Amino acid sequence: MTSIENAGTYKLGHRTVSRLGYGAMQLAGPGVFGPPRDPAAARAVLREAVAHGVNHIDTSDFYGPHITNRIIREALHPYPDDLVIVTKVSARRGDDASWIPAMSPQELTEAVQDNLRNLRLDAIEVVNFRSMHDVHGPAEGSIEAQVTALAELQHKGLIRHIGVSNVTTAQVAQARAICEIVCVQNHYNLAHRQDDALIDQLAGDGISYVPFFPLGGFTPLQSSTLSSVARRLAATPMQVALAWLLARAPNILLIPGTSSVPHLRENLAAADLDLPADIMTELDGIAINTAPAPAAPPARRQPATRPRSGPPASCPSC
Repeated sequence: MTSIENAGTYKLGHRTVSRLGYGAMQLAGPGVFGPPRDPAAARAVLREAVAHGVNHIDTSDFYGPHITNRIIREALHPYPDDLVIVTKVSARRGDDASWIPAMSPQELTEAVQDNLRNLRLDAIEVVNFRSMHDVHGPAEGSIEAQVTALAELQHKGLIRHIGVSNVTTAQVAQARAICEIVCVQNHYNLAHRQDDALIDQLAGDGISYVPFFPLGGFTPLQSSTLSSVARRLAATPMQVALAWLLARAPNILLIPGTSSVPHLRENLAAADLDLPADIMTELDGIAINTAPAPAAPPARRQPATRPRSGPPASCPSC
């Protein structure tokens, strides 16, 4: 059986978790909407992850909606003592599978209550506020009201710790001025490294950073470089991308997702992949001197974003 001990551990709130966790988004149906084609297989993935030592599962009640949390409950409740379940709030799903911002204090409270009910928990270990000022990525705008609302739920004992997601550095600072923030969850990988300075700052302060989309946003040239490295190491591109993230900073916690047991085992095997110094240098070069994509013409902000086929980089993921 694959061991993830080599991934190491890091603190998440007052708990210590393996740095190689699991993201449950893909357990829902296509487009992260509706039930999976094979619910038994979804439950098997969760049980396999825990059997391999995974004790950090990332989820949300808007996956499905409600579906993923119910699958987690069916597969793992009563939960192992060391299991940390992290959820996120700030969106709801339309009947057409659209992603609709839901950031009012009342909507956030209802979302926390939905998570508690569907996971069958009395309190959630960590709740991430996922900023929806722009569904496609971090955008400036105050998150004071939303973080304050979660802090009030924390005082009531419904939330133990608070994190933020899809946020700018300024928003992280704003949130930290309101309450303790135990993790930041943003899009970050070999090719998408806008958060380099933030990661280092958080590491210095003992705060976890949880990147999502480890292979999202690569150009064909960047993908070719990664694939070439993977072939030389007799590994998959995903394994190399995950191993690089583990080596990037000690406070990085990974939550790769899959609905397949074989793919889960492949992802977890990244814990045993050693990246020599010359390989690290080559991989670091993927993001160097990369011209940004041309800016798209301005478009009117839409109230919701509907995924075409599966979760795009714009969905409230993790």
